[in-house]
Amino acid sequence: MTQREPLDRHALGRRLSKLANAGPSELLQLQRADHSPTQARRIGLTGAPGAGKSTLAGHLALHRGKECRLGVLAVDPSSPRSGGAILGDRIRMDELAGSAELYIRSIGSRSASDGLADNLPEMLDTMDEFGFDEVVLETVGVGQAEYAARAQVDTLVLVLLPESGDIVQAMKAGIMEMADVFVVNKADLPGAQKMATDIQRISTLTRRAEGAWRPPVLLASSSQPATIGNLSATIDAHQAWLLQDDRRDALLQARARYRLRRYIERCAAQAVAGLDKDALGQPLERQFAITVRAMLPPDSQGDLR
Repeated sequence: MTQREPLDRHALGRRLSKLANAGPSELLQLQRADHSPTQARRIGLTGAPGAGKSTLAGHLALHRGKECRLGVLAVDPSSPRSGGAILGDRIRMDELAGSAELYIRSIGSRSASDGLADNLPEMLDTMDEFGFDEVVLETVGVGQAEYAARAQVDTLVLVLLPESGDIVQAMKAGIMEMADVFVVNKADLPGAQKMATDIQRISTLTRRAEGAWRPPVLLASSSQPATIGNLSATIDAHQAWLLQDDRRDALLQARARYRLRRYIERCAAQAVAGLDKDALGQPLERQFAITVRAMLPPDSQGDLR
Protein backbone atom coordinates (compact mmCIF):
# COMPACT_ATOMS: atom_id res chain seq x y z
CA MET A 1 0.00 0.00 0.00
CA THR A 2 1.44 3.36 -0.96
CA GLN A 3 2.13 5.96 1.76
CA ARG A 4 -0.59 8.58 2.03
CA GLU A 5 -2.20 10.96 4.48
CA PRO A 6 -4.13 9.19 7.27
CA LEU A 7 -7.85 8.94 6.70
CA ASP A 8 -9.68 11.76 8.49
CA ARG A 9 -12.67 9.72 9.63
CA HIS A 10 -14.35 12.59 11.45
CA ALA A 11 -14.22 14.90 8.43
CA LEU A 12 -15.48 12.12 6.17
CA GLY A 13 -18.28 11.27 8.58
CA ARG A 14 -19.40 14.90 8.82
CA ARG A 15 -19.36 15.28 5.04
CA LEU A 16 -21.41 12.11 4.50
CA SER A 17 -23.90 13.14 7.20
CA LYS A 18 -24.44 16.52 5.55
CA LEU A 19 -25.03 14.86 2.22
CA ALA A 20 -27.35 12.24 3.67
CA ASN A 21 -29.53 14.95 5.23
CA ALA A 22 -29.38 17.46 2.37
CA GLY A 23 -32.46 18.48 0.46
CA PRO A 24 -32.28 19.41 -3.24
CA SER A 25 -31.36 23.07 -2.64
CA GLU A 26 -28.80 22.20 0.04
CA LEU A 27 -27.25 19.60 -2.24
CA LEU A 28 -26.34 22.25 -4.81
CA GLN A 29 -24.58 24.26 -2.11
CA LEU A 30 -22.60 21.21 -1.02
CA GLN A 31 -21.46 20.40 -4.55
CA ARG A 32 -17.74 20.75 -5.15
CA ALA A 33 -16.71 22.66 -8.27
CA ASP A 34 -13.61 20.53 -8.70
CA HIS A 35 -13.68 16.79 -9.21
CA SER A 36 -11.32 14.31 -7.62
CA PRO A 37 -8.52 13.32 -10.01
CA THR A 38 -8.89 9.70 -8.90
CA GLN A 39 -11.94 7.49 -8.88
CA ALA A 40 -12.40 4.56 -6.56
CA ARG A 41 -13.30 1.22 -8.06
CA ARG A 42 -16.95 0.60 -7.23
CA ILE A 43 -18.27 -2.85 -6.41
CA GLY A 44 -21.99 -3.30 -5.87
CA LEU A 45 -23.71 -6.11 -3.98
CA THR A 46 -27.44 -6.43 -4.54
CA GLY A 47 -30.07 -9.10 -4.12
CA ALA A 48 -33.19 -10.06 -2.24
CA PRO A 49 -33.58 -9.50 1.52
CA GLY A 50 -31.97 -12.27 3.56
CA ALA A 51 -29.50 -13.30 0.86
CA GLY A 52 -26.55 -12.59 3.17
CA LYS A 53 -25.30 -9.45 1.41
CA SER A 54 -23.99 -7.80 4.58
CA THR A 55 -21.98 -10.80 5.71
CA LEU A 56 -20.62 -11.31 2.20
CA ALA A 57 -19.75 -7.61 1.90
CA GLY A 58 -17.90 -7.78 5.19
CA HIS A 59 -15.78 -10.78 4.21
CA LEU A 60 -15.13 -9.34 0.76
CA ALA A 61 -14.02 -6.02 2.30
CA LEU A 62 -11.70 -7.80 4.73
CA HIS A 63 -10.18 -9.75 1.84
CA ARG A 64 -9.75 -6.81 -0.56
CA GLY A 65 -8.96 -4.17 2.05
CA LYS A 66 -5.61 -5.67 2.98
CA GLU A 67 -3.80 -3.78 0.21
CA CYS A 68 -5.91 -0.66 -0.32
CA ARG A 69 -8.08 1.97 1.33
CA LEU A 70 -11.57 0.51 1.12
CA GLY A 71 -14.93 1.89 2.17
CA VAL A 72 -18.27 0.17 2.62
CA LEU A 73 -21.51 2.10 2.08
CA ALA A 74 -24.45 -0.05 3.18
CA VAL A 75 -27.95 1.20 2.40
CA ASP A 76 -30.66 0.34 4.92
CA PRO A 77 -34.39 0.82 4.34
CA SER A 78 -35.88 3.96 5.88
CA SER A 79 -39.32 4.09 7.42
CA PRO A 80 -41.75 5.77 4.99
CA ARG A 81 -43.40 7.45 7.99
CA SER A 82 -40.54 8.55 10.27
CA GLY A 83 -37.67 8.48 7.78
CA GLY A 84 -35.57 6.61 10.32
CA ALA A 85 -33.61 3.43 9.62
CA ILE A 86 -32.36 0.54 11.70
CA LEU A 87 -28.76 0.48 10.56
CA GLY A 88 -28.25 -3.23 10.99
CA ASP A 89 -25.51 -3.48 8.38
CA ARG A 90 -23.15 -1.55 10.65
CA ILE A 91 -23.85 -4.02 13.47
CA ARG A 92 -23.20 -7.03 11.24
CA MET A 93 -19.92 -5.57 9.97
CA ASP A 94 -18.41 -4.74 13.37
CA GLU A 95 -15.50 -7.12 12.76
CA LEU A 96 -14.20 -4.69 10.13
CA ALA A 97 -13.63 -2.03 12.78
CA GLY A 98 -10.09 -1.45 13.91
CA SER A 99 -8.40 -1.21 10.52
CA ALA A 100 -7.03 2.23 9.71
CA GLU A 101 -7.82 1.86 6.02
CA LEU A 102 -11.31 0.31 6.23
CA TYR A 103 -14.34 2.56 6.66
CA ILE A 104 -17.95 1.47 7.10
CA ARG A 105 -21.01 3.68 6.83
CA SER A 106 -24.66 2.66 6.96
CA ILE A 107 -27.04 5.10 5.30
CA GLY A 108 -30.82 5.24 5.22
CA SER A 109 -32.57 4.97 1.86
CA ARG A 110 -34.88 7.92 2.74
CA SER A 111 -37.06 8.80 -0.27
CA ALA A 112 -35.25 6.49 -2.72
CA SER A 113 -37.26 3.43 -3.74
CA ASP A 114 -34.73 1.82 -6.09
CA GLY A 115 -32.53 0.08 -3.54
CA LEU A 116 -30.21 3.09 -3.18
CA ALA A 117 -30.28 6.29 -1.07
CA ASP A 118 -30.85 10.00 -1.53
CA ASN A 119 -27.70 11.80 -2.71
CA LEU A 120 -25.80 8.53 -3.08
CA PRO A 121 -23.88 9.71 -6.20
CA GLU A 122 -22.52 12.64 -4.17
CA MET A 123 -21.57 10.32 -1.31
CA LEU A 124 -19.67 8.08 -3.71
CA ASP A 125 -17.89 11.14 -5.11
CA THR A 126 -16.92 12.05 -1.55
CA MET A 127 -15.22 8.67 -1.16
CA ASP A 128 -13.11 9.62 -4.19
CA GLU A 129 -12.21 12.95 -2.58
CA PHE A 130 -10.97 11.16 0.54
CA GLY A 131 -8.65 8.93 -1.45
CA PHE A 132 -10.42 5.59 -1.35
CA ASP A 133 -9.16 2.97 -3.79
CA GLU A 134 -12.35 0.90 -3.63
CA VAL A 135 -15.91 1.28 -2.40
CA VAL A 136 -18.24 -1.64 -1.74
CA LEU A 137 -21.87 -0.56 -2.09
CA GLU A 138 -24.51 -2.79 -0.54
CA THR A 139 -28.05 -1.99 -1.65
CA VAL A 140 -31.31 -2.41 0.17
CA GLY A 141 -32.79 -5.86 -0.41
CA VAL A 142 -34.35 -5.57 -3.86
CA GLY A 143 -36.74 -7.49 -6.07
CA GLN A 144 -36.72 -8.14 -9.78
CA ALA A 145 -37.05 -4.60 -11.12
CA GLU A 146 -34.85 -2.36 -8.95
CA TYR A 147 -31.57 -2.19 -10.83
CA ALA A 148 -30.49 1.43 -10.32
CA ALA A 149 -27.30 0.14 -8.74
CA ARG A 150 -26.12 -0.90 -12.21
CA ALA A 151 -25.09 2.63 -13.15
CA GLN A 152 -23.57 3.47 -9.77
CA VAL A 153 -20.94 0.74 -9.69
CA ASP A 154 -18.35 -0.69 -12.04
CA THR A 155 -18.97 -4.32 -11.10
CA LEU A 156 -22.42 -5.45 -9.95
CA VAL A 157 -22.63 -8.70 -7.98
CA LEU A 158 -26.08 -10.27 -7.63
CA VAL A 159 -26.33 -12.36 -4.46
CA LEU A 160 -28.83 -15.22 -4.53
CA LEU A 161 -29.90 -17.93 -2.13
CA PRO A 162 -30.33 -21.64 -2.92
CA GLU A 163 -33.90 -22.58 -3.74
CA SER A 164 -34.90 -18.91 -3.78
CA GLY A 165 -37.43 -19.03 -6.60
CA ASP A 166 -38.21 -19.89 -10.18
CA ILE A 167 -34.88 -19.53 -11.99
CA VAL A 168 -36.39 -19.16 -15.46
CA GLN A 169 -38.63 -16.30 -14.31
CA ALA A 170 -35.76 -14.67 -12.45
CA MET A 171 -33.54 -14.71 -15.52
CA LYS A 172 -36.18 -12.65 -17.36
CA ALA A 173 -36.05 -9.91 -14.72
CA GLY A 174 -34.09 -6.72 -15.33
CA ILE A 175 -31.84 -7.07 -12.33
CA MET A 176 -30.65 -10.49 -13.50
CA GLU A 177 -29.80 -9.05 -16.90
CA MET A 178 -27.78 -6.25 -15.32
CA ALA A 179 -25.49 -8.36 -13.11
CA ASP A 180 -21.80 -8.87 -13.91
CA VAL A 181 -21.35 -11.73 -11.44
CA PHE A 182 -23.89 -14.17 -10.00
CA VAL A 183 -23.16 -15.49 -6.52
CA VAL A 184 -25.15 -18.29 -4.95
CA ASN A 185 -24.49 -17.47 -1.31
CA LYS A 186 -24.65 -19.78 1.70
CA ALA A 187 -23.32 -22.51 -0.56
CA ASP A 188 -23.34 -25.01 2.29
CA LEU A 189 -27.16 -25.11 2.11
CA PRO A 190 -28.94 -27.83 0.09
CA GLY A 191 -29.67 -26.93 -3.51
CA ALA A 192 -26.80 -24.46 -3.97
CA GLN A 193 -24.98 -26.40 -6.68
CA LYS A 194 -28.21 -27.14 -8.54
CA MET A 195 -29.18 -23.48 -8.54
CA ALA A 196 -25.74 -22.44 -9.80
CA THR A 197 -25.96 -25.01 -12.58
CA ASP A 198 -29.43 -23.83 -13.61
CA ILE A 199 -28.36 -20.18 -13.74
CA GLN A 200 -25.26 -21.08 -15.73
CA ARG A 201 -27.27 -23.10 -18.24
CA ILE A 202 -29.86 -20.37 -18.82
CA SER A 203 -27.22 -17.63 -18.91
CA THR A 204 -25.41 -19.50 -21.66
CA LEU A 205 -28.54 -19.26 -23.83
CA THR A 206 -28.75 -15.48 -23.44
CA ARG A 207 -27.74 -13.61 -26.60
CA ARG A 208 -24.84 -11.24 -26.08
CA ALA A 209 -22.86 -8.99 -28.39
CA GLU A 210 -19.48 -10.17 -29.59
CA GLY A 211 -16.85 -9.47 -26.96
CA ALA A 212 -19.47 -8.88 -24.25
CA TRP A 213 -18.76 -9.93 -20.70
CA ARG A 214 -20.37 -13.23 -19.77
CA PRO A 215 -21.36 -13.22 -16.09
CA PRO A 216 -19.86 -16.17 -14.24
CA VAL A 217 -21.84 -18.06 -11.62
CA LEU A 218 -20.01 -18.58 -8.34
CA LEU A 219 -20.68 -20.35 -5.07
CA ALA A 220 -19.80 -18.51 -1.86
CA SER A 221 -19.93 -19.12 1.85
CA SER A 222 -18.60 -17.11 4.80
CA SER A 223 -17.26 -20.37 6.23
CA GLN A 224 -15.19 -21.06 3.09
CA PRO A 225 -12.48 -18.37 2.64
CA ALA A 226 -11.45 -19.77 -0.75
CA THR A 227 -14.85 -18.86 -2.19
CA ILE A 228 -14.39 -15.24 -1.08
CA GLY A 229 -10.99 -15.21 -2.78
CA ASN A 230 -12.55 -16.60 -5.95
CA LEU A 231 -15.20 -13.87 -5.93
CA SER A 232 -12.50 -11.22 -5.43
CA ALA A 233 -10.46 -12.57 -8.35
CA THR A 234 -13.56 -12.57 -10.58
CA ILE A 235 -14.22 -8.92 -9.68
CA ASP A 236 -10.63 -8.09 -10.65
CA ALA A 237 -11.13 -9.84 -13.99
CA HIS A 238 -14.26 -7.81 -14.71
CA GLN A 239 -12.55 -4.57 -13.71
CA ALA A 240 -9.72 -5.37 -16.14
CA TRP A 241 -12.25 -6.11 -18.91
CA LEU A 242 -13.91 -2.72 -18.32
CA LEU A 243 -10.64 -0.91 -18.98
CA GLN A 244 -10.47 -2.29 -22.52
CA ASP A 245 -11.86 -0.30 -25.47
CA ASP A 246 -13.28 2.50 -23.31
CA ARG A 247 -16.08 0.24 -22.08
CA ARG A 248 -16.41 2.34 -18.93
CA ASP A 249 -17.45 5.48 -20.86
CA ALA A 250 -21.04 4.30 -21.37
CA LEU A 251 -21.25 3.45 -17.68
CA LEU A 252 -20.09 6.94 -16.69
CA GLN A 253 -22.72 8.50 -18.97
CA ALA A 254 -25.45 6.35 -17.39
CA ARG A 255 -24.15 7.40 -13.98
CA ALA A 256 -24.48 11.09 -14.87
CA ARG A 257 -28.00 10.57 -16.25
CA TYR A 258 -29.08 8.81 -13.05
CA ARG A 259 -27.74 11.64 -10.90
CA LEU A 260 -29.62 14.28 -12.88
CA ARG A 261 -32.84 12.25 -13.02
CA ARG A 262 -32.85 11.59 -9.27
CA TYR A 263 -32.23 15.28 -8.57
CA ILE A 264 -35.12 16.32 -10.82
CA GLU A 265 -37.38 13.70 -9.21
CA ARG A 266 -36.62 15.00 -5.73
CA CYS A 267 -37.17 18.60 -6.79
CA ALA A 268 -40.47 17.63 -8.39
CA ALA A 269 -41.63 15.70 -5.31
CA GLN A 270 -40.78 18.66 -3.08
CA ALA A 271 -42.61 21.09 -5.38
CA VAL A 272 -45.72 18.91 -5.67
CA ALA A 273 -45.86 18.45 -1.91
CA GLY A 274 -45.93 22.24 -1.55
CA LEU A 275 -48.86 22.86 -3.91
CA ASP A 276 -51.87 24.46 -2.23
CA LYS A 277 -55.56 23.82 -2.77
CA ASP A 278 -55.87 26.48 -5.46
CA ALA A 279 -52.97 25.08 -7.50
CA LEU A 280 -54.30 21.52 -7.26
CA GLY A 281 -57.64 22.74 -8.58
CA GLN A 282 -56.07 24.03 -11.80
CA PRO A 283 -55.99 22.05 -15.09
CA LEU A 284 -53.12 19.58 -15.34
CA GLU A 285 -51.18 21.75 -17.80
CA ARG A 286 -51.29 24.66 -15.36
CA GLN A 287 -50.34 22.41 -12.43
CA PHE A 288 -47.31 21.29 -14.40
CA ALA A 289 -46.26 24.88 -15.15
CA ILE A 290 -46.63 25.86 -11.48
CA THR A 291 -44.61 22.81 -10.41
CA VAL A 292 -41.79 23.53 -12.88
CA ARG A 293 -41.64 27.13 -11.71
CA ALA A 294 -41.41 26.00 -8.09
CA MET A 295 -38.52 23.67 -8.97
CA LEU A 296 -36.35 26.44 -10.43
CA PRO A 297 -34.02 28.63 -8.35
CA PRO A 298 -35.55 32.07 -7.64
CA ASP A 299 -33.13 33.92 -9.92
CA SER A 300 -33.98 31.75 -12.96
CA GLN A 301 -37.70 31.18 -12.72
CA GLY A 302 -38.68 33.73 -15.33
CA ASP A 303 -42.29 34.16 -16.33
CA LEU A 304 -43.81 30.72 -16.87
CA ARG A 305 -47.33 31.00 -18.22
